[in-house]
Amino acid sequence: MSQTQGGPKRPPSSFQPPYHALRWDSRSFAVLDQRELPLKKRYLRLADITSACQAIRTLAVRGAPLIGVTAALAVAHAARKGATQQELVRGIKKLAATRPTAVNLFVALDRMKAVVENRDSRDEIVAEALNIWKEEKDYSLAIAKHGQKLIRKGMRVGTYCNTGALAAPGIGTALGVIIKAHLAGKGIHVIVSETRPLLQGSRLTAWELSQWKIPYTLVTESALASVVGELDAIFVGADRIAANGEVANKVGTYGLAIMARHFKVPFYVVAPSSSVDLSLKDGAEIPIERRSADEVRTFGSCRTAPRDASVANPAFDVTPARLISGIITEKGVLSAPYAKSLRR
Repeated sequence: MSQTQGGPKRPPSSFQPPYHALRWDSRSFAVLDQRELPLKKRYLRLADITSACQAIRTLAVRGAPLIGVTAALAVAHAARKGATQQELVRGIKKLAATRPTAVNLFVALDRMKAVVENRDSRDEIVAEALNIWKEEKDYSLAIAKHGQKLIRKGMRVGTYCNTGALAAPGIGTALGVIIKAHLAGKGIHVIVSETRPLLQGSRLTAWELSQWKIPYTLVTESALASVVGELDAIFVGADRIAANGEVANKVGTYGLAIMARHFKVPFYVVAPSSSVDLSLKDGAEIPIERRSADEVRTFGSCRTAPRDASVANPAFDVTPARLISGIITEKGVLSAPYAKSLRR
């Protein structure tokens, strides 16, 4: 294994993140530019809906719940700067076209569109966006409290991609469960997969764990099969959950779930109810985003493959419900059959 990281064993006393993915005040709106982490902590000011679309599309801001909140705040910010109803409706359409897989984006935009089309005041438009933000924060806290009950003292837990406060308001989803267990003094150790090609695990999750002083070990994807058997549980997020419990999440999640089943390691999906799409009967109906080939051909600014290399770069894969031990939402820990428990 690679070198273990982490600071003092005593956890922070506060349940609030020591960093913020979003900044909103009476005049401005900014996001922590996640493309710069962990090297730089820089906030990107979003002046209008066009800049918000660019930030979402280029992953300056990412994570299904956070994308939804960012889009809602972008609409609200445009409204308070004087955008007309027609301009706001066009802006909502542009935001909806940024990324296809995360359902939270569409849930948030549907709510904003309803307020805009109802010709509500600018203050009411802003209030709706702030309500969406608060709801997602509340969801993450409830999720963490439910999920941490599954973690016993001294457990070694795995996670994938990034699901902390950089991905969801509050303290996150899957990583929020882990953080809550740490704050409860359970003495856990986290195995973090680097998550190719954009390294959300090594760049973002490792950075978040360091901020919370949570001990962790970083591994490559190719090492996962060698370490999964040592884990007591795995917690991952979700960008969209179909009505039958099949889950779209960062590509590589499906393979990790297969390994977990082989080694009999509990595999939990953690997400707010805003990530559940009951209109889709199964995972085959979830649209899977295909991203740029250069994300695979390059590493940072360095080219690592021939310029003309043929590349397949799906951003997500779908994990069958049979591989999932439980789905943790703000409502509690849901068990199979998910076609029933997700509708409760």
